[in-house]
Amino acid sequence: VLRCLGIPTRVITNFNSAHDKNLNLSIDKYIDMSGNTLHLSEDSVWNFHVWNESWFIRRDLGSFYDGWQVLDATPQEKSKGIYQCGPASTRAIKEGDVNLDYDGPFVFAAVNADCVTWLRYSKKRKERIYSDTRKIGKFLSTKAVGTNSRVDVTANYKYPEVKEIPFKISYSQYKNSLMDDRKILVTAV
Repeated sequence: VLRCLGIPTRVITNFNSAHDKNLNLSIDKYIDMSGNTLHLSEDSVWNFHVWNESWFIRRDLGSFYDGWQVLDATPQEKSKGIYQCGPASTRAIKEGDVNLDYDGPFVFAAVNADCVTWLRYSKKRKERIYSDTRKIGKFLSTKAVGTNSRVDVTANYKYPEVKEIPFKISYSQYKNSLMDDRKILVTAV
Protein backbone atom coordinates (compact mmCIF):
# COMPACT_ATOMS: atom_id res chain seq x y z
CA VAL A 1 0.00 0.00 0.00
CA LEU A 2 2.78 2.43 0.86
CA ARG A 3 4.45 1.84 -2.50
CA CYS A 4 1.14 2.64 -4.21
CA LEU A 5 1.25 5.99 -2.40
CA GLY A 6 4.78 6.62 -3.68
CA ILE A 7 6.55 5.90 -0.38
CA PRO A 8 9.70 3.79 -0.83
CA THR A 9 9.16 0.48 0.98
CA ARG A 10 11.07 -2.78 1.19
CA VAL A 11 10.88 -6.10 3.02
CA ILE A 12 13.52 -6.90 5.67
CA THR A 13 14.42 -10.35 7.01
CA ASN A 14 16.21 -10.69 10.35
CA PHE A 15 17.79 -14.04 11.16
CA ASN A 16 18.07 -15.07 14.83
CA SER A 17 15.38 -12.57 15.70
CA ALA A 18 14.77 -11.98 19.41
CA HIS A 19 11.30 -11.72 20.88
CA ASP A 20 11.86 -9.76 24.11
CA LYS A 21 8.55 -10.21 25.91
CA ASN A 22 9.39 -8.09 28.98
CA LEU A 23 11.35 -5.35 27.11
CA ASN A 24 14.49 -5.61 29.26
CA LEU A 25 16.62 -5.78 26.05
CA SER A 26 17.84 -9.30 26.80
CA ILE A 27 16.66 -12.84 26.13
CA ASP A 28 16.76 -14.50 29.52
CA LYS A 29 17.08 -18.20 30.26
CA TYR A 30 16.96 -19.53 33.81
CA ILE A 31 18.43 -22.78 35.07
CA ASP A 32 18.49 -24.40 38.50
CA MET A 33 21.49 -25.77 40.40
CA SER A 34 21.19 -29.07 38.50
CA GLY A 35 21.27 -27.37 35.11
CA ASN A 36 17.57 -27.91 34.39
CA THR A 37 15.81 -25.19 32.44
CA LEU A 38 13.28 -23.22 34.48
CA HIS A 39 10.41 -21.78 32.46
CA LEU A 40 10.42 -18.33 34.08
CA SER A 41 10.72 -16.20 30.95
CA GLU A 42 8.52 -15.83 27.88
CA ASP A 43 11.46 -14.51 25.83
CA SER A 44 12.37 -16.45 22.70
CA VAL A 45 14.62 -16.44 19.65
CA TRP A 46 13.02 -17.06 16.27
CA ASN A 47 14.92 -18.50 13.31
CA PHE A 48 13.85 -15.39 11.39
CA HIS A 49 11.29 -12.61 11.39
CA VAL A 50 10.20 -10.35 8.55
CA TRP A 51 8.99 -6.74 8.63
CA ASN A 52 8.82 -3.77 6.26
CA GLU A 53 10.83 -0.58 6.09
CA SER A 54 9.54 2.65 4.59
CA TRP A 55 11.41 5.91 3.96
CA PHE A 56 9.95 8.78 6.04
CA ILE A 57 10.90 12.26 7.12
CA ARG A 58 10.50 12.32 10.93
CA ARG A 59 9.33 15.77 11.96
CA ASP A 60 8.13 14.25 15.25
CA LEU A 61 11.59 12.89 16.18
CA GLY A 62 13.89 15.31 14.35
CA SER A 63 15.79 15.09 11.09
CA PHE A 64 18.50 12.89 12.63
CA TYR A 65 15.95 10.05 12.52
CA ASP A 66 14.81 10.59 8.90
CA GLY A 67 15.23 7.61 6.58
CA TRP A 68 14.23 3.97 6.84
CA GLN A 69 11.54 3.22 9.43
CA VAL A 70 10.52 -0.24 10.69
CA LEU A 71 6.85 -1.17 10.27
CA ASP A 72 5.80 -4.65 11.35
CA ALA A 73 2.51 -5.86 9.87
CA THR A 74 2.62 -8.94 12.14
CA PRO A 75 3.28 -7.49 15.61
CA GLN A 76 3.32 -10.04 18.43
CA GLU A 77 2.89 -7.58 21.29
CA LYS A 78 0.56 -4.73 22.07
CA SER A 79 1.92 -1.20 21.81
CA LYS A 80 -0.14 1.53 23.44
CA GLY A 81 -2.99 -0.95 23.85
CA ILE A 82 -3.23 -2.31 20.31
CA TYR A 83 -1.25 -4.73 18.18
CA GLN A 84 1.06 -2.44 16.21
CA CYS A 85 4.78 -1.93 15.70
CA GLY A 86 6.43 1.19 14.36
CA PRO A 87 7.38 3.34 12.69
CA ALA A 88 10.68 2.85 14.54
CA SER A 89 13.67 4.66 13.08
CA THR A 90 16.48 2.33 12.01
CA ARG A 91 18.89 5.14 12.94
CA ALA A 92 17.47 5.15 16.48
CA ILE A 93 17.82 1.37 16.64
CA LYS A 94 21.45 1.52 15.54
CA GLU A 95 22.28 4.31 17.99
CA GLY A 96 20.50 2.56 20.87
CA ASP A 97 17.99 5.38 21.31
CA VAL A 98 15.41 3.08 22.89
CA ASN A 99 13.66 5.88 24.78
CA LEU A 100 11.81 7.10 21.67
CA ASP A 101 8.21 6.28 20.81
CA TYR A 102 7.06 3.72 18.29
CA ASP A 103 8.45 0.46 19.67
CA GLY A 104 12.15 1.22 19.53
CA PRO A 105 13.03 -1.08 22.47
CA PHE A 106 11.20 -4.02 20.89
CA VAL A 107 12.92 -3.61 17.51
CA PHE A 108 16.30 -2.94 19.16
CA ALA A 109 16.00 -6.22 21.08
CA ALA A 110 14.94 -8.09 17.92
CA VAL A 111 18.29 -7.25 16.31
CA ASN A 112 20.66 -6.65 19.24
CA ALA A 113 19.51 -8.30 22.49
CA ASP A 114 21.97 -10.21 24.63
CA CYS A 115 21.16 -13.87 25.34
CA VAL A 116 21.69 -14.26 29.08
CA THR A 117 21.66 -17.45 31.15
CA TRP A 118 20.89 -17.06 34.84
CA LEU A 119 21.53 -19.58 37.61
CA ARG A 120 18.61 -19.30 40.01
CA TYR A 121 19.45 -20.16 43.59
CA SER A 122 16.13 -19.01 45.08
CA LYS A 123 13.25 -16.66 44.31
CA LYS A 124 15.37 -13.76 45.55
CA ARG A 125 18.84 -14.75 44.36
CA LYS A 126 20.17 -15.35 40.85
CA GLU A 127 23.55 -15.08 39.16
CA ARG A 128 24.36 -14.35 35.54
CA ILE A 129 26.56 -17.21 34.39
CA TYR A 130 26.66 -16.67 30.63
CA SER A 131 26.00 -13.89 28.14
CA ASP A 132 26.12 -14.12 24.34
CA THR A 133 26.23 -10.67 22.75
CA ARG A 134 26.60 -11.93 19.17
CA LYS A 135 23.78 -14.42 18.63
CA ILE A 136 20.90 -12.06 17.83
CA GLY A 137 20.36 -10.11 14.61
CA LYS A 138 22.25 -11.91 11.89
CA PHE A 139 22.25 -11.25 8.14
CA LEU A 140 19.54 -8.57 8.09
CA SER A 141 18.59 -8.67 4.44
CA THR A 142 16.45 -7.20 1.71
CA LYS A 143 16.11 -7.98 -1.98
CA ALA A 144 18.20 -5.98 -4.43
CA VAL A 145 16.37 -3.73 -6.86
CA GLY A 146 16.03 -5.36 -10.27
CA THR A 147 17.65 -8.69 -9.35
CA ASN A 148 17.08 -11.60 -6.99
CA SER A 149 20.30 -10.85 -5.11
CA ARG A 150 20.41 -10.36 -1.36
CA VAL A 151 21.46 -6.99 0.06
CA ASP A 152 22.89 -7.05 3.59
CA VAL A 153 21.44 -4.14 5.62
CA THR A 154 22.78 -5.25 9.02
CA ALA A 155 24.94 -2.10 9.23
CA ASN A 156 21.75 0.01 9.14
CA TYR A 157 20.63 -1.59 12.42
CA LYS A 158 23.79 -2.18 14.43
CA TYR A 159 27.48 -1.52 14.57
CA PRO A 160 29.88 -4.38 13.81
CA GLU A 161 30.45 -6.76 16.70
CA VAL A 162 33.72 -6.17 18.54
CA LYS A 163 36.30 -8.77 17.64
CA GLU A 164 37.45 -10.84 20.59
CA ILE A 165 41.19 -11.15 21.11
CA PRO A 166 42.32 -14.17 23.14
CA PHE A 167 44.96 -13.57 25.81
CA LYS A 168 46.27 -15.14 29.01
CA ILE A 169 46.92 -13.53 32.36
CA SER A 170 48.50 -14.90 35.48
CA TYR A 171 45.97 -15.63 38.24
CA SER A 172 48.59 -15.20 40.94
CA GLN A 173 49.33 -11.69 39.67
CA TYR A 174 45.68 -10.57 39.95
CA LYS A 175 44.14 -12.83 42.61
CA ASN A 176 43.95 -10.02 45.18
CA SER A 177 42.16 -7.75 42.67
CA LEU A 178 39.27 -10.12 41.96
CA MET A 179 35.81 -8.89 42.84
CA ASP A 180 32.92 -10.95 44.21
CA ASP A 181 31.71 -11.60 40.67
CA ARG A 182 35.12 -13.13 39.83
CA LYS A 183 35.78 -10.87 36.84
CA ILE A 184 38.70 -8.74 35.84
CA LEU A 185 38.21 -5.71 33.64
CA VAL A 186 40.96 -5.57 31.06
CA THR A 187 41.39 -2.55 28.84
CA ALA A 188 43.39 -2.91 25.66
CA VAL A 189 45.15 0.15 24.31
